[in-house]
Amino acid sequence: MTTVNISLPEGLKAFVEKQVSAGTYSSTSEYLRELIRKDNERVQLRELLLAGATSKPTTLDPEYFESLRSRARVSRGK
Repeated sequence: MTTVNISLPEGLKAFVEKQVSAGTYSSTSEYLRELIRKDNERVQLRELLLAGATSKPTTLDPEYFESLRSRARVSRGK
């Protein structure tokens, strides 16, 4: 693991310490790692949503659903 030093205003430091002392997190590092993971997931979800919003529309007709069923059968080996 790599170490990163950060500077926080006293109010934010107190907030983080409160989260740790409440027992939700075992350390300041764990709390910050969790925040970074959640933000990373948020960014990835946003990118997927934007990609979906700009993708070519698909007609959801019976042929589309049959195509999905066929692909599902192939992936299950049937």
